[in-house]
Amino acid sequence: MYLLAICLPEPTSSILIDARVKLKKQGKNFHACCPFHNEKTPLFTVNGEKQFYHCFGCGAHGNAIDFLMNYDKLEFVETVEELAAMHNLEVPYEAGNGPSQIERHQRQNLYQLLDGLNAFYQQSLMQPAADPARQYLAKRGLSSEVITRFAIGYAPPGWDNVLKRFGGNQENRQSLIDAGMLVTNDQGRSYDRFRERVMFPIRDKRGRVIGFGGRVLGDALPKYLNSPETDIFHKGRQLYGLYEAAAG
Repeated sequence: MYLLAICLPEPTSSILIDARVKLKKQGKNFHACCPFHNEKTPLFTVNGEKQFYHCFGCGAHGNAIDFLMNYDKLEFVETVEELAAMHNLEVPYEAGNGPSQIERHQRQNLYQLLDGLNAFYQQSLMQPAADPARQYLAKRGLSSEVITRFAIGYAPPGWDNVLKRFGGNQENRQSLIDAGMLVTNDQGRSYDRFRERVMFPIRDKRGRVIGFGGRVLGDALPKYLNSPETDIFHKGRQLYGLYEAAAG
């Protein structure tokens, strides 16, 4: 189904690992405390020339693909696609298998859009109009640290805050619909799905925002509202807070 190896430039392993674990160069190798077990002595070694890593403490070892799979908790296919994207390489698929280039581009646009929406909701929580939302969170015992860690935000009242801010043209409006952030009524008019709600971003295991859960303020129903199923959000596969818990 997928090509089992990618021809990568020589420094890939050290650059990729250094972006996640701070490495110190010693001679030809790089060293750090192992990210896969607790240690105080840097027994984790990366050989840039041979493109592999090894921990003399716990025995963890492998190449760039192995590291991404274990550190970022990715499946093999996701790892290959991630490495290919880093170097502007195309992943060869067998006919009929794998997403098309257009589909991959559309998914990437959804990730970027939801990340922007998450930032908008976080900013909205800091506005004077969001005082009821902040009071609700305080009553629930959520500290500012927890609010920041889980990137909790607020969808302000109004039917078109998101539509006006992120749906400037037909293509952008369609992206909002594809992301589950707009609802279209029988008359063909679109409006914001989330309104006057405390917003909780739902992330995948890589930390990307893929959907939202919203808790209404007041007595409106439903009390809790989640994003619908989309190309990147599948409710049965996601567990809220799993990424944050794994990140510590």
